[in-house]
Amino acid sequence: MQLKNKLSWRKPVLSMKRTLSALAANTSGLAMIELAYSLPVLMGVGMYGAEVANVAMVRMRVNQISMHTADNASRIGEGSLLSEKKIYESEINDLFVGADRQAGEYVDIYEHGRVIISSLEKHSDGDQYIHWQRCKGKKVHQSSYGTAGASSPSRPVNGMGPAGAKVTAPDGQAVIFVEISYDYQPLISSTFTSTRTITTRGAFNVRDRRDLSQIYDQTGSDPVSRCDVFDGVD
Repeated sequence: MQLKNKLSWRKPVLSMKRTLSALAANTSGLAMIELAYSLPVLMGVGMYGAEVANVAMVRMRVNQISMHTADNASRIGEGSLLSEKKIYESEINDLFVGADRQAGEYVDIYEHGRVIISSLEKHSDGDQYIHWQRCKGKKVHQSSYGTAGASSPSRPVNGMGPAGAKVTAPDGQAVIFVEISYDYQPLISSTFTSTRTITTRGAFNVRDRRDLSQIYDQTGSDPVSRCDVFDGVD
């Protein structure tokens, strides 16, 4: 009887030892534990990658808009082969509408940015000046390279563009220079990118002989996309 009592306490101990040994050898939940530890890191890397890719996509889209707008602005105008082409306010307004369509609702270029079209020309004395500018967008931003009001034949500019890459107009012609400043809208969070403002530029020589004297109003009531007004397209 005493021997039986002595052995009875060993059964729970042996059972617990077997349970602990089996638990120590069981690796069926190891993958779940590893996933729990690594998931925050994987999510962080994934969100960072998504934000970086979005920055690249938006930057490419904004750059394409500046190039296409400058290209299109260099081609507008009405006139015969024997006369200089006149450009109209309505054509410039159409350029802004086209830029909005190209940007799409995702970029929403005029809600978060500013598009500036400038006509850089060369005066008879050889100086460069900005003859006219037209602007669109709700972002408060002025051209980084001069304004039409501050530039004239008597107050020339040294071309347009960043240092080392300035463009200038040839004799008797104009260069259409487009500048876009856009406030980047994060896909997830601004924590994952240092990009706050995207700035792009595009420039093209005017394709045909153009009447550089002024911008005409074909109907007498076409709106002017003034650079002291900060709005979008209707």
